[in-house]
Amino acid sequence: MTRELRNSFGDVYLILEYSTATHWVYCNWLGTQTYQQVTAGADACLAALQEHKCAYLLNDNRHVIGSWDFAVDWVVASWAPRAIEQGLTHIAHVFSPEGLATISAEYMYDGIGPDLHMHLFNNMEEAQAWLYRAQGRKETGSN
Repeated sequence: MTRELRNSFGDVYLILEYSTATHWVYCNWLGTQTYQQVTAGADACLAALQEHKCAYLLNDNRHVIGSWDFAVDWVVASWAPRAIEQGLTHIAHVFSPEGLATISAEYMYDGIGPDLHMHLFNNMEEAQAWLYRAQGRKETGSN
């Protein structure tokens, strides 16, 4: 399953994928994000998690440009409780090399709380390895 979300200009801002091999949802965020894109994208991610009865999320922000602080409160107060309620247990979040996006991720991490295991990573390999360990599986090297 792969799904692309586009903004009002027709540009892809999020690619969602579910892999039966890894049993996690992969969210690849692209470019500058708006509040509407973050909320719609996060809800689409939630729908994919629910559809596949998936407890693991690989959230890739390596291609995000700029801050998304304006949506952190919504993610923490609205999205995270719904995600936990439907069974999400682990989020591996890969930072953007762009500093402002990293700060937003750190704010989100601080607000999530103890009911959801979330770790922040500088690279994809470490994030995938953490998710494999969380699942009690050996790494396969693919997402």
